[in-house]
Amino acid sequence: MRILLVEDDELLAQGMITRLKRMGYQPELCTTGKQALLAAEDSGFGLMILDLGLPDGFALDIIRQLRHSGVTMPILVLTAQSQLETKLTALNSGADDYLVKPIDVLELEARIRVLCRRQQQRTDDKLQLAGISLNLQNHHCQFQQQDVSLTRREFMLLKEFMLKPDRILSRQQLEELSYGWDGDNESNAIEVHIHNLRKKLSADVIKTVRGVGYMLVTQYGI
Repeated sequence: MRILLVEDDELLAQGMITRLKRMGYQPELCTTGKQALLAAEDSGFGLMILDLGLPDGFALDIIRQLRHSGVTMPILVLTAQSQLETKLTALNSGADDYLVKPIDVLELEARIRVLCRRQQQRTDDKLQLAGISLNLQNHHCQFQQQDVSLTRREFMLLKEFMLKPDRILSRQQLEELSYGWDGDNESNAIEVHIHNLRKKLSADVIKTVRGVGYMLVTQYGI
């Protein structure tokens, strides 16, 4: 899942990017509210982490503008401001959750999972379909009840396929998910990851739609 991180503190942002990648997410960084509004037009993001104290203004207006324009992705506010009034204003403006700095990364990870479950209308951190079981908390994967070891990018891709079964995902979507906007990836990197997933799972579970993209098929065995 791609996460839009809006944070102007370079040191904090880089630390969060490193941690989010270890969690299996693909973070993209914006440092101003203007950048964030433009980036949020990309429907490929599953979550926004938003610092309230941005250099071009208080970010509560960003939340209001996004909700007014119909953007529904979860927004997790991250701020040094602990006043109850600020927290209530952020939540009433359309934020989904609120964390006060300094943050504990384990709590951050838990909050992200809760918001994603709520958005995807799931009750736990497990995805199960087509004989595949994927635990989003500990990254444990099984296929037909046999353990499968995945790399970080294989996990990211498989999670995206399982969240959107029987739907075509374009090569561009998958590249941005794995490498970000400016990823310096090799031209055949996605094909390599797909090939490896097929070897570890089944050759039939991920279908190539020629000239369009790839899709995880839930009825491949029939």
